[in-house]
Amino acid sequence: MQPLVIEFDESEPAKYLQLASAVRNAIMQGKLAPGVKLSSARVMANTYQLNRHTVMNALQLLVAEGWLESQQRSGYRITKSLPIQSSVSTSSTPRLKAKPYQFAKTLAVPAAGMDLTAHRYNFAGGLPDLASFPQKEFKRSVSHVCNHLDINQLHYGQISGNEQLKAHICDYLYKARNLNVSDVLVCNGSQEALFLIAKAFIKQDDFIAVETLGYPPARHAFSACGAQLIDIKQDEDGLCVDDLKAQLERFSIKLLYLTPLHQYPTTVTLSPTRRLQIYQLCYAHNVMIIEDDYDHEFHYRCQPLQPMAADDPAGIVIYLSTFSKIMFSAARIGYICAAPEILAQLTAWKQLMNHKNDVIMQLAVAHWMKEGGFERHLKRMSKLYKQRYEAMDDYLTQLQTSGYPIEYKKPDGGMAMWVNFNKDTQHLKAQLAKQGIYLQTQAEFYFTNSVRSLKPTNYSYARLGFAGQSSEKMQQGLQLVAQYY
Repeated sequence: MQPLVIEFDESEPAKYLQLASAVRNAIMQGKLAPGVKLSSARVMANTYQLNRHTVMNALQLLVAEGWLESQQRSGYRITKSLPIQSSVSTSSTPRLKAKPYQFAKTLAVPAAGMDLTAHRYNFAGGLPDLASFPQKEFKRSVSHVCNHLDINQLHYGQISGNEQLKAHICDYLYKARNLNVSDVLVCNGSQEALFLIAKAFIKQDDFIAVETLGYPPARHAFSACGAQLIDIKQDEDGLCVDDLKAQLERFSIKLLYLTPLHQYPTTVTLSPTRRLQIYQLCYAHNVMIIEDDYDHEFHYRCQPLQPMAADDPAGIVIYLSTFSKIMFSAARIGYICAAPEILAQLTAWKQLMNHKNDVIMQLAVAHWMKEGGFERHLKRMSKLYKQRYEAMDDYLTQLQTSGYPIEYKKPDGGMAMWVNFNKDTQHLKAQLAKQGIYLQTQAEFYFTNSVRSLKPTNYSYARLGFAGQSSEKMQQGLQLVAQYY
């Protein structure tokens, strides 16, 4: 392998991350072809004047992400299964234009879910630990805002969000997710973001591709705006590219909704290979991708893959995320990143719906981020959730050793585990609710009104969240769940 020209920046992240990023980009740009053998770690360390352990950390990260494969006594090679065609922008790459407004007939949607606070043991998959939130620290930010408030900010205006908060979000996205954006649209949580996207781009009977097992509120938002949902097959590695290709050729699909980092609900991380293949298919068929990156921060085994939106030369990815998993859902801070013409349409729809978000909350969060409280809290919670992730893994392993026929694959990250009970779970939710236990079962993640429905004949899985309660309560609750057998 010819050495890559890499200029390391002392002000940027750790050097092993910079080295991994340079190799990753070279692969995506076609400078390093599939199957090519890399120089040894010793040679690379001498070439770039790095510690050998720094080089090894970078190479092992790329193996974990799927870009490299390690061969005993042979070193590292570029994964052969990667698509050869690059997804990097060329000057001739056209940008998809936002579609004009199309009002759709609104359909009925289900009533709000049950009160999660009514349960002794709560295994909700995306519930943060509210008891660990630094209320006093955040209260100081709220007080600061109220004591130094520019009252002009309380008028109408700033529909897309407070400029201070937007600037902090853009800076955070670049540092934490390698997502370089100059603007975002701040929403009242990710659910408003999904509904805005649906209102702006879906008209009656448009086809929307979704993962077979998926996030119910997203499906209801699309359906309420007139969409017809097309289920796409999943396997143990995520969305099936061949099936997506087949359905794109069969249906005139407008949007694809994805949760690629921690698939909801199965927790699977979509590999770089599949991400690139899916992107290329959607570009070829003029399909926009909605990337829902709802809990990017909580990834434990390796560095999380950067969002698909970070490498989007054609401008076809609409990226959304939320602070609900970091802070609390009542904060109602979600955001959308997209091409400028798409953000303009979504902002216009937001003005029709509610003009703007809570100004005091936006300013308080902006101040909290500026003072470093947001980052400190995120580090604390990442450490805490990793401990609970390991605790749940340990206890599920104990159940297996004790003879319980459960099966699961430990995810790379997230806030929940997808567990196969090898027994029908359709009535498990109601049975456990009587004992004060909340969890979600497999049947809840299918949509009954899909045009192409891939529901199974039996339901044996449940989603067990580990973030929202202590390890002790989690173990007590799992002991009661085990009595289900």
